Amino acid sequence: ILSHENVFSPSVSEPKHDFREELVIRPLHSGDIYASFQFRTLWKTNFRENKVSHYRLFPKSLGQVISKFSVRELHISFTQGYWRTMQWGQPYQPAPPGTELWVWFQDSVTDVDGTWKKLTNVLSGIFCASLNFIDSTNTVQPSASFKPLGVGNATDHRFLRYATLPREIVCTENLTPWKKLLPCGSTAGLAVLLKSEKLFHSSFHSQAVHIRPICHDWECKATSWELRQTVNVVFDRHISAQGKREWSLFKMFSRTLTEACPLASSSKIYVDITDSPQGEQLELSPPTSLLSQAVALGDRRTFSVYDLKQQSTFGMTHSLNLLIRDMLRPLLHAERYVAGYGLHMGEIHTLMYNNHPYRSFPVLLLESVPWYLRLYIHTLTVTSKGKDNKPSYIHYQPSKDRVRPHLLEMLIQLPPISVTEVTVQFERALLKWTEYTPDPNHGFYVGSSVISSLVPSIVAMDTNMTQERPLFSSFFPNKEESTYFTRVYTEPLLVNLPTPDFSMPYNVICLTCTVVAVGYGSLYNLLTRSFQVEEPSPGLAKRIANVIRKMRGVPPL
Repeated sequence: ILSHENVFSPSVSEPKHDFREELVIRPLHSGDIYASFQFRTLWKTNFRENKVSHYRLFPKSLGQVISKFSVRELHISFTQGYWRTMQWGQPYQPAPPGTELWVWFQDSVTDVDGTWKKLTNVLSGIFCASLNFIDSTNTVQPSASFKPLGVGNATDHRFLRYATLPREIVCTENLTPWKKLLPCGSTAGLAVLLKSEKLFHSSFHSQAVHIRPICHDWECKATSWELRQTVNVVFDRHISAQGKREWSLFKMFSRTLTEACPLASSSKIYVDITDSPQGEQLELSPPTSLLSQAVALGDRRTFSVYDLKQQSTFGMTHSLNLLIRDMLRPLLHAERYVAGYGLHMGEIHTLMYNNHPYRSFPVLLLESVPWYLRLYIHTLTVTSKGKDNKPSYIHYQPSKDRVRPHLLEMLIQLPPISVTEVTVQFERALLKWTEYTPDPNHGFYVGSSVISSLVPSIVAMDTNMTQERPLFSSFFPNKEESTYFTRVYTEPLLVNLPTPDFSMPYNVICLTCTVVAVGYGSLYNLLTRSFQVEEPSPGLAKRIANVIRKMRGVPPL
């Protein structure tokens, strides 16, 4: 679906070290505010040939990970909440709820599974997350999804691993080490706005780290390592702006910007001011004369640009007040739910919406289901507009109990203005009592489905990779002008499994311990105690008589 033959850096000539930061602010159709941070660090080096010991802008902890574990690409995200595509449109950086990790290793790695296990433990320590719970039971090896986003054509999927932890909770302990990877940390630049109390008091927040090799120049004679750190957050207008039709940086983040990161070559804020269908325009305060047009997610948008590297920007008020405008309806949308009743059989339904008025396009669906939900693949059905829709490609890897999950990949053609439904039945397995979570009645999570597609674009895309473009529009490379690549995640599922009454073993243990303590204790006491016969003590008259007899030298009575 996606071509990755040539991935160029945004400018024609890049220095050996380069750091750029930007913030995109976009009003949403629901009235909420979408803020997308991107921090990109470039480094021209070769971890495979050279032993790197000096680090300037690139974080040393991640550089050592790339070198030690022969990592070719690494993508990890931590997300709290679910992105509502129908209300908010498409995000710049999609991510499923919980934690997602997928890694491409170099072809020199001999033991991929062993290296993958060590890598997850190291990343668990770096990001203070529960990545050490990633094992063979929740790791899959996709055959068509998750192609390399960096330079190179090697697509041997033996060196690809993908895993999700949908139950992972994102908190300040994950954000703090993420901010320490930035050259300026959270002391200067756009990272000053990343205040934990405000970010986590939002409708949706996601932080991610993407590492890949890209071309250093337009001829691609040399390669550079790109580290792209992103934060995406959606603020509720009624909470951030107290229900008013205006907002500011201080209302969202409780902070204002005072300076750019001194180590950054570019530091900009983009505010989407594209007119709404009703002709409403956004009012910006302070105003700016810098305007930019960029193609993002298949649509040409107009942005007001605030360059933090210019001193004149900080000579005005550091706040941006915007009115809310409508957004376009997304062309691709997906959702998923569980049907059925009881705790024996069930059915997974995945709905994919194509809202394009006249064009159909293919999508690649990836389903990763835990082993304790035993899929019946013969019940798999794909229907569009009430008719069967036969997939052109199907890859299924059955699960092994307590070893690996199910893996299902399908290439499906979505007709225009249609809803395509994928259903499959499953049977719930009965786990061992030691395999249940501490709160088994809460349910067990199933990771999100992943839908990848080249969606038809409303405007002609710019495929010239050599010119400078905003970071939010240049992550997914694509050679076609009439389409753009997007990835959509569905909701995670919460499935109830047959759960034994864990209070009964507790009662049995208490009763057994009581019986053992009383019965065995008494028997043991009788068997081990020694008995001695003691004669009764004589009376007072007899003792006095014995004393007199002893004084007279007569034997006692």
